[in-house]
Amino acid sequence: MSKFYIVCGSHSLVITAPSADQAALRLIDEVLAPHIWIYDDPDLSNQDRLDHLTLEALLHMEPEVMVSQRGLGRDEAGRFEVPNMIRDWHRLMTGVSRLFVAAGLAPRRVLPAGMDAGGSDQDEMGPKSLK
Repeated sequence: MSKFYIVCGSHSLVITAPSADQAALRLIDEVLAPHIWIYDDPDLSNQDRLDHLTLEALLHMEPEVMVSQRGLGRDEAGRFEVPNMIRDWHRLMTGVSRLFVAAGLAPRRVLPAGMDAGGSDQDEMGPKSLK
């Protein structure tokens, strides 16, 4: 696996990954992880979930993820559009949720137990926004 430097606005990450697009998706995963609770809410449709993620990305991310193997702030390994990466991440999380159901693990929460208790990731107004 290769080492990648990934940047999207104020968000950056240095990781090893099999490919540049998988490295970009990992940054999206890091940024959207606080919003995984939407997959535990049965009242939200798939479109509601995608809309929520898209709005959060518009508010807190640049339109593109830049990936480099030479250092931060470069893009020779690729530029990836955030809306496309959001859709890919949403499909992945939807697939994970369906896999839990198909494996007979329903009801299964995507969020680990305890993350929504104790106020560490939520307060009285609900989940915290992206930083």
